[in-house]
Amino acid sequence: MFESVLVANRGEIALRILRACRELGIRSVAIYSDADRRAPHVMAADEAYRVGPPAPAESYLNVPAILEVAAKAGVQAIHPGYGFLSERAHFARAVEEAGLVFVGPSAETIAAMGDKTEARRRMRAAGVPIVPGLTDPVQDPEEAARAAEEVGYPLLIKASAGGGGKGMRVVGRPEELPRAFEAAQREALAAFGDGSLYLERFLEAPRHIEIQILGDRYGKVLHLGERECSIQRRHQKLIEEAPSPAVTPELRARMGAAAVRAAEAVAYVGAGTVEFLFQDGEFYFLEMNTRIQVEHPVTEYVYGVDLVHWQLRVAAGEPIPLGQDALQPSGHAIECRITSEDPARDFLPSTGTISFLAVPGGPGVRWDGGIEVGTEVGLHYDPLLGKLVVHAPTREEAIRRMARALGELVVGGVDTCIPFHRQVMEEPDFQAGRLSIRYVEEHPDCLRAAPPEDVVLAAGLVAALLEEQEASRLPSLRDAGRGDGRGFSAWRRVFLPSRR
Repeated sequence: MFESVLVANRGEIALRILRACRELGIRSVAIYSDADRRAPHVMAADEAYRVGPPAPAESYLNVPAILEVAAKAGVQAIHPGYGFLSERAHFARAVEEAGLVFVGPSAETIAAMGDKTEARRRMRAAGVPIVPGLTDPVQDPEEAARAAEEVGYPLLIKASAGGGGKGMRVVGRPEELPRAFEAAQREALAAFGDGSLYLERFLEAPRHIEIQILGDRYGKVLHLGERECSIQRRHQKLIEEAPSPAVTPELRARMGAAAVRAAEAVAYVGAGTVEFLFQDGEFYFLEMNTRIQVEHPVTEYVYGVDLVHWQLRVAAGEPIPLGQDALQPSGHAIECRITSEDPARDFLPSTGTISFLAVPGGPGVRWDGGIEVGTEVGLHYDPLLGKLVVHAPTREEAIRRMARALGELVVGGVDTCIPFHRQVMEEPDFQAGRLSIRYVEEHPDCLRAAPPEDVVLAAGLVAALLEEQEASRLPSLRDAGRGDGRGFSAWRRVFLPSRR
């Protein structure tokens, strides 16, 4: 096992990895920008080093600065987490050239799966079903129009180097294609430095189901079942669960075998995810994420494994001792991503200082957070504040447990998406498992149902006044020590969210 690891990330995933390092007896090194100098992940590491100003390009994406810290701290490996540099082949290569271990797949694997058209070619060759469409990029709107006749409408224009919904446009009719192509190309070039685009058939309302895989350096690849990730907004996941309510044991075996073939086709090492679209009983390869996923805790709960531990163990050269038959799902897990966004105002980002934090507890409840009271929430980074995860014997029980936990979770100082999640837990289609990637647009009441903050404040003030009035009728706390038998008064701490 490694003696020391640098975590090239921030927020909740940095804390997650730092805790795993401590459990494995590894000296941990954190990096931070000026905006994060007092962040929880900085305090949790054995050592922490500044890498630059708040802007990601000058700090968490600053490869020379990160490698300089690695050399100064004398680490043996770098864990990239998710986001930032985690799927940048040039970073993995730079880490390897510096004589360090990159905790993840090789630069060659990342490059192969990062290029969406190359990935589609490889998957088709490996016998993995792909969405009907092109396996080579198109250069201009004219070439795209000719290819569209073969693909058929509606179709999807996608960035070859993309992800996260950037450089993507849905085209319903031929006359829409030229403008959509040019817009997607501009966006892809700005986001990825590569304007290459390809076309694939647009599926109207599929489910988004992904398979967790784990591979070691000796050629063994296993899958750890599926996660349902259909509840999304603009291709960003909001709620995930495992197992999927739509997947039978037979389908899980088929999808898992396809994911293993996909991983073997690129000699995959470490933890990764193969994403599929599922519609009308058929599944199609979407993409492969060559890193740990935000939603990995639901798999950890259901399969009883620690994926971050195994990322580190595999990177250090340990073989995976488990066999596929040993990996069987148990119970049901749900994850809600808690972000500093207001769902009632089209998920408008919210900034401020965390003034209060109450985290739920009890059996089967997990909070993976990256904040504490005093944390500054700005616009430099992803709005993810933390992840609330629950596990229970059945899906119905997991939904009830999540609803209870969401009711206990209080984040003060910024607007959050907690009201949205609470509404979804009560929504009949979600409870019945009737899901697709169009869930949010088909259930707008989940976005509008939260009462305005002023109403919440007014209700809280009334409750506090009534409490005070009731308390004034009872004996006081200081009288309890006099020995006159009058007892203790009732008291309660009342928290009201502040106006910023």
